[in-house]
Amino acid sequence: MSAGPAAGRERFPAADWLGWRDALDQILSRCEALPTERVEASGALGAAVAEDVKAAVFHPPWDNSAMDGFAVHAEDVRGATADNPITLPISDDIPAGCFPSGPLPRGTVARVMTGAPVPEGATGVVRVEHTDDSRNGEITFFQESDAKRNIRRRGEDIQAGDTVLRVGDPVTPAAIGVLAMQGMRNLVVRRRPRVGVMSNGNELADFDEVAEVRAGRRIMNSNGHALAAQLVTAGAEPVMLGIARDDAEDVRRRLERAADCDAVISSAGVSVGDHDQVKAALDDMGMQRVFWRVRIRPGSPLTFGLLGGRPFWGLPGNPVSAMVTFEVFLRPAIRKMAGHREPEVPRIRARARKAISSSADLTHFYRVTLSRVAGDLPEVELTGPQGSGILTSMSAADGLLVVPEGVSEIPAGAIVDVIPIPGDWL
Repeated sequence: MSAGPAAGRERFPAADWLGWRDALDQILSRCEALPTERVEASGALGAAVAEDVKAAVFHPPWDNSAMDGFAVHAEDVRGATADNPITLPISDDIPAGCFPSGPLPRGTVARVMTGAPVPEGATGVVRVEHTDDSRNGEITFFQESDAKRNIRRRGEDIQAGDTVLRVGDPVTPAAIGVLAMQGMRNLVVRRRPRVGVMSNGNELADFDEVAEVRAGRRIMNSNGHALAAQLVTAGAEPVMLGIARDDAEDVRRRLERAADCDAVISSAGVSVGDHDQVKAALDDMGMQRVFWRVRIRPGSPLTFGLLGGRPFWGLPGNPVSAMVTFEVFLRPAIRKMAGHREPEVPRIRARARKAISSSADLTHFYRVTLSRVAGDLPEVELTGPQGSGILTSMSAADGLLVVPEGVSEIPAGAIVDVIPIPGDWL
């Protein structure tokens, strides 16, 4: 049972009830980038580059055709029209994977396939649909518009020595493609954070105790699995510590299993309730407390400190509160530990479809959907009821609408900020 307001004020002085921005800054200032490691690029998706990567080869490596067609000298096809066609002999045939026999002689053309090198001297490639090759060994041109187009020049994308990836860049599918293009199998990245995930409460059950849940005697440990999934999307490796019962010694035993983790998350058990044992265990283990509350809804009872020099977060037990605080505070922290140059995910500017009321005493993070509107900003709308126990409000959400402290209403049509939640919408 939770203590009353007076007891809460005694345990948590007003100075400890931080604004959300101050709380995030406090967290980020205490999270350091992890050591580096050399890994295969194919397994580094989502990691952050830890050393600048410089190109070893030009791309394209040679002037090549962007079309199936005929390499020409512009002067040789100047003035070609349907009424005034120009016919020229074919002096070379260059399939993809082959090279020209030599420079392109004036007054002739070379048949080229997409990606094939174009002969020296060619100014453009006339696409095949603008020609007629009905004459054996000759081509008739009906347009001159491609006479100086459709050639990809050597190094127009990448030149040898260019920096193609910089420290802090995310390893994306395109980045892996660039590395493969350069013949680079490995790269140096920051190690993925290993994060322990512990849930708390005698009432919780896991999948081996589903019968207890269906009988109405327990509730499922949804927080542990949802937080683990969020960690994966943030580029971390979750380490499941299981469910700690309402006993300080059990809490301590599970926290000790996280000895090789880089950080620890605990959900529930961090409020001012008489049966919340996490604080007692943390005090006994010498945790350095940074703060215990944040001026937000949902998710006010958020604990942050250093346990054995490692970040420790105590998240609220309500499912939505736990997931929202992860998105607002933990995702940026995990990304900083993983070495990303921009730990915070860029916000989306959107337009409120309907008016949204809020209480002005706290910063609110509402679960919202985003929809595309042609020629305008995306529109934002609440996912439905916003109670902190309504997990479907989170599963349906594309992002979190930020309503700052002091704002009591967002009018319809107002421009708002949304923290995107990784998913299909992006």
